[in-house]
Amino acid sequence: MLKTEVFEQLKQAMREKDVLAKGVLSLLKSALDLAEKEKGEALSSEEEMAIINREVKQTNQALEGAQNAGRADLIEKEEAKIALLKSFLPKQLTEEEIEEKLVTAGIVKGMNMGEAMKIAKPLLTGQAEGSVISKVVKGLI
Repeated sequence: MLKTEVFEQLKQAMREKDVLAKGVLSLLKSALDLAEKEKGEALSSEEEMAIINREVKQTNQALEGAQNAGRADLIEKEEAKIALLKSFLPKQLTEEEIEEKLVTAGIVKGMNMGEAMKIAKPLLTGQAEGSVISKVVKGLI
């Protein structure tokens, strides 16, 4: 399970006194623990990926804010956080690979965006960010 991997890396970060990794991994572990507690049972790998994707999205938003403010120190920190979080996700697909999978799944021109996303989201969970999936779907329909 991903949760145990996060915990192991957290212990390693504590041993190495890596403040950034310790903070990011602590937040991620807390988010995973909370979701598991709310559900009342162990999370599926898809649910774990969704939590990690949510954390990546929030960090991306913080990165955009830092870039708009011109804060180089925060930009570097947020980019390091994103890299660490993405290390728990499977390899991200390129736009071409996403398009290929979506066409195979039956997404065609003239299709409703909502219907297309209902097919695309579950198919590509953890393999691509939502914004990239949405962009490719818009290009197809």
